Amino acid sequence: MREIDGDDPLRALSIVLPVGPHDRAWPPLHTILRAQAGAAQSRWVFAEGDPQETPANALHAPRGRAAQQNAGAAATQRPWLWFLHADSRPDEATFAALRDFIARDEAALGWFRLRFDDTQIPALRLNAAGANWRSRRLGLPFGDQGLVLPRAMFERLGGFDPSWPYGEDLALVRRARRAGLPLRELPATLTTSARKYAERGWWRTTARHLWLTAALMRREASE
Repeated sequence: MREIDGDDPLRALSIVLPVGPHDRAWPPLHTILRAQAGAAQSRWVFAEGDPQETPANALHAPRGRAAQQNAGAAATQRPWLWFLHADSRPDEATFAALRDFIARDEAALGWFRLRFDDTQIPALRLNAAGANWRSRRLGLPFGDQGLVLPRAMFERLGGFDPSWPYGEDLALVRRARRAGLPLRELPATLTTSARKYAERGWWRTTARHLWLTAALMRREASE
């Protein structure tokens, strides 16, 4: 395990990691966090009723990413929160950018440039480019880009809205923008798994995500 400096900014960070029912993507991320982020406080939150083996001190919460992430945040105390998906794979550059962002202690919501593990599906480079353009130009980073923000801001925004069955990340970001919270692109990538695209097909999965995003935008605009 990497030696942790006494003034490591990650000592101010709680990492909240929701895991859906029967999702087995989390063990590699667990290994990465133990090796690279030992100074941070990690809280895994598994869906209630999921029988799989869990890390020590894991929480269980009602199904739904919003409820799980809220439960994880409530079970931690540190002044910064990083919401990370189970199939994310941060690297050393990710953690370096994260440390710099936390050390600035800015009241802002940070996000990482998305990258897919696209070795078997080269077309996913287009998806990543689209996600990064959307985040940079439209101010709409999604949860798979590793949203990080001060706890005080998260609580001020009311946390994730559990009435959203999906898209709770978009709803939080839009509330942050309306509250005047700056969005900051962190200068590193966050790799995510291409598993769902491989299982369901690139065209089908991409079309579904576009449809869901449009539906979420319509709902958010009407509220």
